[in-house]
Amino acid sequence: MEEDQKTEQHFVFMNYDPEYERLRSSKTKRGVHELDLYLSRKHDEVLSNNLRPGTYCKTLSLVIVDAFAVQISDHQANVLRSAKEVRIVEKNQELA
Repeated sequence: MEEDQKTEQHFVFMNYDPEYERLRSSKTKRGVHELDLYLSRKHDEVLSNNLRPGTYCKTLSLVIVDAFAVQISDHQANVLRSAKEVRIVEKNQELA
């Protein structure tokens, strides 16, 4: 794998989403489940709409902040930074 294609863990934080806020306010078991499904689907769509299939690996969705973790290259991180739904893309930093 070429150096510029090396993948690393990045966190992608999404822009304000009123549907996320509405679902997050529901404290019922069903509401929590609906929020999990909504975010997983939404995060998968952002990835599939912006990156080629098979070139990334989403590792988790973070419900509390509407974000997800994904293994991507620096180039792919830059592509996601320009997506209208995305607020911030940050590379995971190892703490010494």
